[in-house]
Amino acid sequence: MFKKEMNNVELIELTEYLHLTKRIISATAAASIIIKNDKVVYEWYSGFHNKLMSSRKVDEESQFNVGSIRKTYLGLVVSKAIYEGKITSLDARVSDYFYELDKDLLGNTTIRNLLTHTHGLSDKGRLFLPGTNWNYNNIGVNILISIVKDLYGKSFPTLIDELVFSPYGFNESGWRMQEEDKLIWLNDSYHNGNGSDSNLFVSTRDLAQWGYLHLNKGCIKGQQIIPQEVFEQATSIISPSIHENLPRNGYYWFVQDMARQKSEIGDLLPKDTFQSLGITGCVCLIIPTINTVAVRMYNQTGPNPVGYNYLKDIKYFGDLVYTNLKKLEI
Repeated sequence: MFKKEMNNVELIELTEYLHLTKRIISATAAASIIIKNDKVVYEWYSGFHNKLMSSRKVDEESQFNVGSIRKTYLGLVVSKAIYEGKITSLDARVSDYFYELDKDLLGNTTIRNLLTHTHGLSDKGRLFLPGTNWNYNNIGVNILISIVKDLYGKSFPTLIDELVFSPYGFNESGWRMQEEDKLIWLNDSYHNGNGSDSNLFVSTRDLAQWGYLHLNKGCIKGQQIIPQEVFEQATSIISPSIHENLPRNGYYWFVQDMARQKSEIGDLLPKDTFQSLGITGCVCLIIPTINTVAVRMYNQTGPNPVGYNYLKDIKYFGDLVYTNLKKLEI
């Protein structure tokens, strides 16, 4: 994948923090990779696939359930659909493409609203008018999964396999239905393979490759398989103007314009940094200004422990990566 250029001892503060968080959230498995200037400058694996010490040790082939990070894969498919004109624009009305919800309920909800969690829809109806607030849930995700299937005549996982996994050699990524040796399984049951279940499993290196692909706007080893514009769209802020404390999003990526109270991106991280977080504790962080991708993986399954603030933790992780790399001038 990449040439490794440094020993983990040079980022001992990061290693200690990763170990500490692993204990706090009762994860049995953990891993991290940092790529900077096209080289792996940090790579670390810890623990076992489950609570049994006799289970498989975590290594570079171990595949974690990445939770909501899967939404950024959907974001790329939607960006491609807009680039190709299959969806006319970000401000196209959802009701023109999706017919399973009442048109009155959808109202003026747009594709932009679905991608940025500003649609206001919930299982119980409408929480707020589209574009007026921010609420994180899977309603918009599942609507977009249905839309792209209708547009392309293929499921979302099939599309991402054809678009990314196969051409770019992502051999350790996929939607898994059954437990296998290399999967860090969460004892969940998955009922379909259309992408609406949270069953995307990815190795640490493949998730780093996913970030690296976005960092380089799709150009890997001189090859531009997907148009650069598709990546530029996906990682640019497209959120409507909402309260200053609320996050700003691209196509499901959190994108930094300035430090915001409810954003998952660390306050010290520079403008245009973008990131995605999964409920299991996994993170994919891209910092273009220092040509860096940072990934961390956990297999958290239980609720957050008392006193643990996941938002504070994830912000600290990003700030720690950034300040350490700057300090060491890596």
